[in-house]
Amino acid sequence: MNRAREWIHCNEAYRRGLTGKGVGVAILDTGVFLHPDLENCVYGFRDFLKKKQQPYDDNGHGTHVAGMIAGSGTASAGRYQGVAPGAQLVCLKVLDQRGNGYVSDVLAGLRWVRQNGSQYGIRIINISVGSFTPKGMSEDSALVRGVDAAWDAGYVVVVAAGNNGPAAHTITTPGISRKVITVGCADDDREVEVAGNRMVDYSGRGPTDACICKPDIVAPGSRIVSCNLRRNGYRFKSGTSMSTPLVAGAAALLLEQNPDMTNRDVKLRFKERAVDLELPRNQQGWGALDIGRLLE
Repeated sequence: MNRAREWIHCNEAYRRGLTGKGVGVAILDTGVFLHPDLENCVYGFRDFLKKKQQPYDDNGHGTHVAGMIAGSGTASAGRYQGVAPGAQLVCLKVLDQRGNGYVSDVLAGLRWVRQNGSQYGIRIINISVGSFTPKGMSEDSALVRGVDAAWDAGYVVVVAAGNNGPAAHTITTPGISRKVITVGCADDDREVEVAGNRMVDYSGRGPTDACICKPDIVAPGSRIVSCNLRRNGYRFKSGTSMSTPLVAGAAALLLEQNPDMTNRDVKLRFKERAVDLELPRNQQGWGALDIGRLLE
């Protein structure tokens, strides 16, 4: 059976409730390449740019994020396994081959999740992208309204803080939303390459222009290994884009363990179990992600 037929079969089987019991995670990004680590966890794909039917990723960012959340580690004999390998991914391509995109496509992806999420068992939305202007953006912006609508619909929305730090007021949109879980980088004191540039202390800092403390939590983001666009291949990537799927994956483990939790319950648990790094509130949020403590 060729890969296209395998994909269609897998998708239909999930929709009939015959495969998997993991928590559904929607990833709004550059798409997904069916790396061996991901072949059995991608249960849905929608392309809002070119309307292609089969999964693809012409950038690699979305594939890296997907591997961090739910990669099986098959190609590395388990060495590079994702946080929640039992999670079921629905990958929405809203960004182009350069990792850029239009607000309208991100909003279309969010609307699609609200309309179809229950059909795919989606509980979590990962958005490892953001928009930044030096003057900041209003909480009334379309992107913030979009993620807020998803949150109000009951989804755990996990969003990157962005890589424009270390000055105050550098959280990207939609991470400025007071409702969503905004994730910064816990180890941005290491100099790494982020989007082709050598950077240090890059994680977005709050407060927002509405004086909301952000980020909410931090997680590792420097030189994270995950799937790339070559079969059996891996690569390093750095940035808050990599910190975000660690938190999304942790949320998937928490909801698998406690399926009756609401998104507010999940956010409160992250707050209660984060590890204080003794850094400023607008740099570390509640503190660092500790999955062991989160699941105790």
